[in-house]
Amino acid sequence: MGCTTLLVGRLATNDGSTIVARNEDGEDFSFNAKKMIVVNPADQPRTYTGVTNHLTIELPDDPLRYTLTPNADPTDGVWGEAGINAANVSMSSTETISANARVLGADPLVVYQPAVGKPGDANYKPEVPGGIGEENLPTITLPYIKSAREGVKRLGMLVEKYGTYETNGVAFGDENDVWYWENIGGHHWIARRVPDDCYVVQPNRQGIDHFDLADALGEQHDYMCSADLAEWIRENDLLMDMPTHEADAGETVKGLPRYFNARIAFSTYTWLDQLYNAPRKWFLCSRLTPSDPRFQGPAPEFGPESLDIPWAMRPDKKLSASDVKDWLATTYDGTEFDCYGTKGTPQSRHQYRFIGIDRTSECSVLCIRPNAPKALRGVHWFAPASGPFNTGVALYSNVKTLPAYLDTPTEVTTDSLYWNNRLVAGLADPQFFESYEAIQGYRLNTMAQGYQSLHETDAKLTKMAKEGKANLDDMDDNAVIAELEAANQALVDEIKTQTRALLGAVLDQRTVEMKNAFNMNDH
Repeated sequence: MGCTTLLVGRLATNDGSTIVARNEDGEDFSFNAKKMIVVNPADQPRTYTGVTNHLTIELPDDPLRYTLTPNADPTDGVWGEAGINAANVSMSSTETISANARVLGADPLVVYQPAVGKPGDANYKPEVPGGIGEENLPTITLPYIKSAREGVKRLGMLVEKYGTYETNGVAFGDENDVWYWENIGGHHWIARRVPDDCYVVQPNRQGIDHFDLADALGEQHDYMCSADLAEWIRENDLLMDMPTHEADAGETVKGLPRYFNARIAFSTYTWLDQLYNAPRKWFLCSRLTPSDPRFQGPAPEFGPESLDIPWAMRPDKKLSASDVKDWLATTYDGTEFDCYGTKGTPQSRHQYRFIGIDRTSECSVLCIRPNAPKALRGVHWFAPASGPFNTGVALYSNVKTLPAYLDTPTEVTTDSLYWNNRLVAGLADPQFFESYEAIQGYRLNTMAQGYQSLHETDAKLTKMAKEGKANLDDMDDNAVIAELEAANQALVDEIKTQTRALLGAVLDQRTVEMKNAFNMNDH
């Protein structure tokens, strides 16, 4: 699947939150209905079997409660994608990434092999389960971790034990840290902590560049990796950096340079990367850090097809959750590459893969607010369907139920946020500018109401705590959970009303443009 990830460290956000955000984009010509639910401990499986990989995993018996954005139709598996658990740890899974042939030859992916023949036949071969993958990861990881660092370690353990059938990037966040994890081949992995004052834009390509092997194998302050990574790299000649001076090897670890470029070693550098992946990173980085001279001038160092833009960059101004949602909806706004724009040519407007693409299933912006009391800390902004036409709903994650409007049925209905946003997108796309004002007003108003809900609910619960009516340090306090569920419901009810009004406005605008229109005034 193609996706775009945007991660933000706590010193780069307006309220000190860590932000883990991602567009979940379906495959070509795929429009996958998504819902948002809460998985309570009683509903979490103790034995899990994947549909794609046929792999059965025994899970611990002490899962945490967590939010999740699974498929509306479970036929192909859970595909949970994003959520926040009751320890206030966020997880986004996955950013489908690419690895080069050297990596995949040195550590092949663990792919499901169906049975051959029938039991008792001379040529019978039983099925061989595949490794873990996107279908499985949140379900087997998120309920069992109490920090972002623990998420990296648990996921690394699972990949080392079971292998994986695809190359993926996964993000974890808590009140202090954001970590980004990438598997390298079938059983190996690396991870890097996002610097507190930086953001990371991650398209569908292995992205971590600078890597400190000594830290990853030692204190693990900012880097982690599979235990045998150094030996595996050395045995398979995977490092590709050219030293500045051949005689200057610098500090070494287990026979390798301490510092090396993991992207050069493990990723692909293809024409597809230039058209599909690089432009998304270029656009967001050039807009979030416009002061960087490498994006400026008639012949900038970094352009739309540049494949070596730094993994982490410092923004010129702090980012908010609504900023992140808006940036993940962009179609290269204002450039010659904007499909809805008037600049450039018809060819340039479809030259590069967009960030806010038609086949986005949902966008989750996961915020852990360190300045909020523990029981109010997690906020899961949920935005189903295509980004240029939808809104983000600011939902408290520390709840046991969510409004029914978010629980998407498999059939089209106007009683579903996902389906309403899909309908708006389908109607508005052919006449984007005619509907633009209504859609922008809807997005602005509904996200403002999300902030208002957070401010008012935080204040109400703070008052209740002072009066001894609520314990804001207890994630299971019934009074707290009841207030959070009520706040979520009230916000969703208001968004439901506004979404229906938007659908009506867009439908009216589309209808008056029908080709079979005929008026008496035409005489």
